[in-house]
Amino acid sequence: MDQVFAPWRIEWVDRDADEDAIDGCPFCVLPERGNDRDSRIVARSERAFVLLNNYPYNPGHVMVIPRVHEGEFPALDDATLLDHARLKQRTMRALEDALGPDGLNAGMNLGGDAAGGSIDDHLHTHVVPRWGGDTNFMPVISDTKVIVEALEDTWERLRDALAEQEGARAGDDDEAVRFAFE
Repeated sequence: MDQVFAPWRIEWVDRDADEDAIDGCPFCVLPERGNDRDSRIVARSERAFVLLNNYPYNPGHVMVIPRVHEGEFPALDDATLLDHARLKQRTMRALEDALGPDGLNAGMNLGGDAAGGSIDDHLHTHVVPRWGGDTNFMPVISDTKVIVEALEDTWERLRDALAEQEGARAGDDDEAVRFAFE
C-alpha cells in the first residue's frame, strides 16, 4: 500500500462537522461567518472576495467570487464586473509574489455539470498557480494529487502578499485584506 503523509489533514478529521455545515450557498454564507481565516477568505472588495479552494489543484488555488448570488455571467452589472476583474488582477499579482509560479490558469465553469463546476448558481473564477512539472505520474498512476503545502500556510503567504499591495488595508491577523476600488 502506498501512503501519502499529510499531517495537517487531522484538523479536517477532528473538526466538528455540525459547526462546519453550511446551509445555503457556500459563497453567500462564508463571507458572513465572521472569521476570514477560518473561512479561508484572503481578500475582500466592495463587490467580490477571494477564497482559497478547500480541494486545490495546486497550492494557492483560489476563487475570486462576486458577492452577488448570480449564475449567469451576462447578468452581472458593470460595477460588479469591474470590481471582480480588479480583484482578480490583485490576486494574480499576489500569487506571483507569494508563490513564484511559472504561470497561472484562470477560468470559470459556466453551464453546470457540462462545464465541470460543482457550484453553478454562483459565479466564481478559479485562479490556479502552475509550475513546470507540476503534473506528474501520481494522478495518472495512483489517482492521487499531492499538495505540498497546508491551506493555512498558503492563506498566510497569500494574505501577506496582498497586504503589501498599494491601497491594501490589512486588519488583524485573522481578517482578509481589504481593497476599495474607485
